[in-house]
Amino acid sequence: MGHALITAGTSGLGRMVTEAFLKAGHKVTTTYRSNYGKAKEVMDNLTDYSELLHIVRTDVTSKTDIENLVSEAVDHHGGIDFLVNNAGPFVFERKKLVDYTEDEWDEMMRGNLDAAFYLLKLTIPYMREQRFGRIINYGFQGANSASGWLYRSAFATAKSGLVSLTKSIAFEEAEYHITSNMVCPGNIVGDMKESTILESRKIHDKTTPVGRSGTGEDIARTILFLCDKDSDMITGSIFEITGGLDVIHRYR
Repeated sequence: MGHALITAGTSGLGRMVTEAFLKAGHKVTTTYRSNYGKAKEVMDNLTDYSELLHIVRTDVTSKTDIENLVSEAVDHHGGIDFLVNNAGPFVFERKKLVDYTEDEWDEMMRGNLDAAFYLLKLTIPYMREQRFGRIINYGFQGANSASGWLYRSAFATAKSGLVSLTKSIAFEEAEYHITSNMVCPGNIVGDMKESTILESRKIHDKTTPVGRSGTGEDIARTILFLCDKDSDMITGSIFEITGGLDVIHRYR
């Protein structure tokens, strides 16, 4: 039984990751930023795992909140075995870089890149001590090639930087048997974020080569596999989970 620290694990893709770790018998500390209703819903729906689940209100753009999160997680469940950096703010309004405010740019950097730095600094010592650890970061489709993303430049910039950090940490921490990888979800939207593979197979998706939409379960299964103790040969890798959307270059 290990201890997983999963940011933003009470809704969306993160919720399915939280459930997967709990059902695998792991202890989980996860977070919500402002939607307490979703956090309570998770607690109510997962009462069978109440002793394994701990939820902390956290804004990952705040260094103080991150420090409090790790301290509370360790106090409650002990050292960190798995770090899943699921949280990351996003600007939904479509606009060019010059139209971003400084605060929006700062939020993208703090929430998507700086937060990973602080969490790594605080959790890697526990992993080093036990000579085991699994780090999972989130990217976006195409992040490994540092592709541009129209109207999403700040987010894409932060995540592309996180690609390099993911690979750097993989090399630096290999001697401690700590792996570092990234998952890049494809076009997973709406209810599919908290849905299962079985449910997605009931609805044909003509835009995805495999014929169905990706789901939160697809992401959770991948992360759980990468966190297995026998997955130690997989590190510094960037995984595209897109149903084939990423394998063909599409000219526009």
